Amino acid sequence: MMVDQQHYRTIWLKADDARVVQVIDQTRLPHAFEILDLQTVAEACLAIRNMTVRGAGLIGACAAFGMYLAALEATDASFTSLMKQAGLRLKATRPTAANLAWAVDRMSRAMASTASPTAARQIARAEAQAIADEDVDHCRRIGAHGLALIEGIAQSKPGQPVNILTHCNAGWLAFVDIGSATAPIYAAHDAGMPLHIWVDETRPRNQGASLTAWELGQHGVPHTLIADNAGGHLMQHGMVDLVITGADRVTRNGDAANKIGTYLKALAAHDNRVPMVVALPSSTFDFEMRDGVANIPIEERGSEEVRWMSGRTQSGVLESVRICPETTPARNWGFDVTPARLISKLICERGVCDANEAAILALFPEHA
Repeated sequence: MMVDQQHYRTIWLKADDARVVQVIDQTRLPHAFEILDLQTVAEACLAIRNMTVRGAGLIGACAAFGMYLAALEATDASFTSLMKQAGLRLKATRPTAANLAWAVDRMSRAMASTASPTAARQIARAEAQAIADEDVDHCRRIGAHGLALIEGIAQSKPGQPVNILTHCNAGWLAFVDIGSATAPIYAAHDAGMPLHIWVDETRPRNQGASLTAWELGQHGVPHTLIADNAGGHLMQHGMVDLVITGADRVTRNGDAANKIGTYLKALAAHDNRVPMVVALPSSTFDFEMRDGVANIPIEERGSEEVRWMSGRTQSGVLESVRICPETTPARNWGFDVTPARLISKLICERGVCDANEAAILALFPEHA
């Protein structure tokens, strides 16, 4: 993605030192664009846990590069045991997204193909880079498949913009590049199709306001920021043609875990006959799980994210302010699960399908 006319991915190996992984510090956006160096597996774990990097695809890629950093740190004598410990540490950082554990397990399998720690380090670097490159390719394909859905809506209202509602950030900042939910949006915009995006603020961390609005602005896509609870009103009044979100885990029957509040958008969309579409790469599917509401682990984060907000004051100073009484307790579930019955379509790199087990397995017969 372009940032001030320069192309960036969200994660990469430092050009002059391949022992250093570089990431965009998303906790500083949209007020500052800063690059952070990761040199140890501990630093990779912290970056995932504190959401310096976030989003399903990106935390998978960061976990992969974290395993590479762990391989560089590990001694030859204790290589196997130290790599196992590193994998467990990375998996424990955030439990909901399937991509993280998928990436760690893929890295472990790749390195297990050799008994030589030296060769394993080389394999780790190549495999982490392959995971990052595949993430970009899969997002590009999601954009191509999703473009047809937007084109169909555009043909039904010639000369008018297609109004799309997003929730949280499933853009290029949530992946290595391009994004999942934003991939069809960018493809349609680049094809010259008139669009307008309603951007949910996405409390409590405001990833919509801070990240989605920022990257849409960088790409020149028309958009408007709205309060989280405005989506239902817009749908009632015919102001939304399509809801499209990402996902952090999708079961084999089509239940989808995404940022808290997605379920409410899906209910409003269903009630107002607005298509509800979930975009995801195959690494987000959990083919071992069928009942998402019962079985997807839902991360609960610290209450300070609900009780405090940060932003830039009128004088230009970045400040954090408490928005509730000092003694008020808070709970902070990071995700909810939208049942498959409320999802119109799933878009992945292999195509578009209904949100049910038979349709998903038709795209992924190797998991039947």
